[in-house]
Amino acid sequence: MFPAKVTKPTFKCYLPPAQVSIIFGFTLVFLLIYLSLGEIVVNEVNFVRKCISTENNQEGLWGKLICTNFKVSFIPQDTSPKQKSTLSHLLLGEHDIPLTCLEQVVTVNDTKGKKKVLGSNQKLKFNPTELILYCKDLRVIRFCFEEAGPESARKVCLAIAHYSHPADLQLLFGFEYQGRRYHESKGIAFNGSTPRGLQTPIFDRSSDWDREIKRTNASEWRVCSINQSYAISSSLPEHIVVPSSLTDQDLMQYASSFTDGRIPMWCWSHSNGSALVRMASLTDPLQQKKTEQKIFAAITKSHPQRNEPFRSDLDKSLPSILDIQSAFVKLRQICILDPFEESEERWLSTIENSRWLEYVRAFLKHSAEMVYYLEGGNSSVILQEEEDRDLNCVVSALMQLMLDPRYRSLIGFQSLVQKEWVMAGHRFLDRCNHLKKNDKEESPLFLLFLDCVWQMMNQYPAAFEFTETYLTVLSDSMWIPLFSTFLFSSSKQRAQHLMDFAKHKAIPQGEDQVVYFPPVWEWSQQFSTKDQTLFNNPMYVGKGAACVQNGEVKTFKRKKAYSSTLRGTPTNLRNGVKGGEETLTRRSSLANELKSELTPVKDLSPSERFFKDWFSRPADLQGLLIPLLMPSHMAFWKLFFLRWVPEACISKGGPVTTYHKLSQLVDEIEILQSQLRQYKGTSPGNTPLTSSGGNPTDQRRMYFQASSPDDPSTPPEYLTSSFPFTPTGNLSRRTVQGTPISKFLNGARIWLSTETLANDTV
Repeated sequence: MFPAKVTKPTFKCYLPPAQVSIIFGFTLVFLLIYLSLGEIVVNEVNFVRKCISTENNQEGLWGKLICTNFKVSFIPQDTSPKQKSTLSHLLLGEHDIPLTCLEQVVTVNDTKGKKKVLGSNQKLKFNPTELILYCKDLRVIRFCFEEAGPESARKVCLAIAHYSHPADLQLLFGFEYQGRRYHESKGIAFNGSTPRGLQTPIFDRSSDWDREIKRTNASEWRVCSINQSYAISSSLPEHIVVPSSLTDQDLMQYASSFTDGRIPMWCWSHSNGSALVRMASLTDPLQQKKTEQKIFAAITKSHPQRNEPFRSDLDKSLPSILDIQSAFVKLRQICILDPFEESEERWLSTIENSRWLEYVRAFLKHSAEMVYYLEGGNSSVILQEEEDRDLNCVVSALMQLMLDPRYRSLIGFQSLVQKEWVMAGHRFLDRCNHLKKNDKEESPLFLLFLDCVWQMMNQYPAAFEFTETYLTVLSDSMWIPLFSTFLFSSSKQRAQHLMDFAKHKAIPQGEDQVVYFPPVWEWSQQFSTKDQTLFNNPMYVGKGAACVQNGEVKTFKRKKAYSSTLRGTPTNLRNGVKGGEETLTRRSSLANELKSELTPVKDLSPSERFFKDWFSRPADLQGLLIPLLMPSHMAFWKLFFLRWVPEACISKGGPVTTYHKLSQLVDEIEILQSQLRQYKGTSPGNTPLTSSGGNPTDQRRMYFQASSPDDPSTPPEYLTSSFPFTPTGNLSRRTVQGTPISKFLNGARIWLSTETLANDTV
């Protein structure tokens, strides 16, 4: 029987009559949840209020809170129309949070003044009145239980905490889901296309490496398979590329001298013959010099001019993973918990003091310096790190992004991540802390890399085929445990777990792992074809982008005045639109920041002359790209860090307004080109945009399509600076009712004082 105090409005009926009951005059609706294959409901509680930030709905949303073995789901009683401003995830609803995305589960009892950070198998000695979920994608979600059953609320909180701390990797939902999906689809990938078709290369086969060698014309390098069955290294892939002059026997002999047997591994070759190589540190002091000489001699021999390689020790040159984690924690605190009442100047200074942008700049700067040795110095570059699994991933990928336009295309970028991060053995399981077992190993290196990529996109918006929405979605995919890309710390670990998984799920022996446990690059499993068009950059100047090559964006140039790589940006080009000139004080050179700006030109070092010459010419967006690296050039990635903050959301503002107009323009150009081809007849080299029998609207490249003359010229109402995300439903610091968030956050600092909160007396 319901308590007499219940005065909540009746539910709106959106289900068939059979699913509705009338009890004591109250209309009840059986709220339904969409469950994926293998997903089960663990616990649930009714009459929960989700605090939202909308000013005209301060009471929030009422509904049911559900915990499954995959996600935390909130089902509102009142169904609002689907907002056009959000991505429609095929496996997650608007109010769903994957369990692996949860950073902390905090329960609060307002009347008793108690709070507790819940972990796995912990007891909760009070009935919570509030639940606050801190998410790894920077969301903060708050639920109130003032009308819910106390025991039900306590159980659902404990269930969420328990299932968000899996004891073993195999307990992550992806293993159950992909096993069911494989048998449901009979081994055929979604949409009837095999992942090995026109998709991203996985680099788990020698043929993928062979194609990369041929593409870069690395004739003095070969594919080596001495690590077959992971015989010499547990973290290297089975197939690696090595100097042709080294025999397998030599490499097996040298492997014991390197950390985890990680012998030098080829990454990329320049057209001048220089190569980019990465390797771990040598562990045997007695053999170090002798082994180094032989390795370096082989790399020298692979160069056409026999130039000696340049080695860079990244452990001595760049911030550590602990420094990066510390900076990110401070930045997260500023963006998510601290109020926005302070002046903009002070807020920006706190961002600067976190040192996050300083570290982003440091990685870009060092990568640009290494690019000089490859491009300008005509020398091979060896990146060395103790384990070759963290900092090397960032720098090697950034260097190739600057040097090779192939990696600035969508498929090329995905192959770069697959090659330099996934197959190279980056510790995704540990750095993402999926099992929440060791906070000391956690570090957002991949996010730092994506921020570096965004900095380059922000400076050269027409050079990249993909958008910042794509980068943001890629980061979010780390917390969706349905794909193999970000779940493991090495190829060996992946192979072992997937072998056990296949045996457990009765998958035929010898079946391709990409088929039964696909990588994240199979975007059709997450988003519709329409939503995937948000990944496409309308300004991209590259192959297949002829519709914009004749436009003004192709004439993107830098000012010809020189003050080295770290000088002021000549033309403020944001989202492809030229703005006003920036007048900035000249700064120090890339090679020597302490060198006076008054140094005569004749005393410039070779690297300074190289950068002076490069910056004096118009940019070739299909050639070498070097970012501007003064501190003032480092922008704050607002879409990623502030997309969930209601106070920072600007209606009809932000970069999306430019993206909207450019997309419509490109779509209109492509329609006209298609009509022109149909009028003239298809000539060789001109491929129609649409296939026969296809729907032209569904196959357009742009999310925003050309409008008719009768459509209004202003941006749609749903466009905000957070597009295609929405802060609605995320915790607002201005509109919170009930217990003020500052009451237990200020001073306690949830993320910064985990141990203190966990040890609170309850």
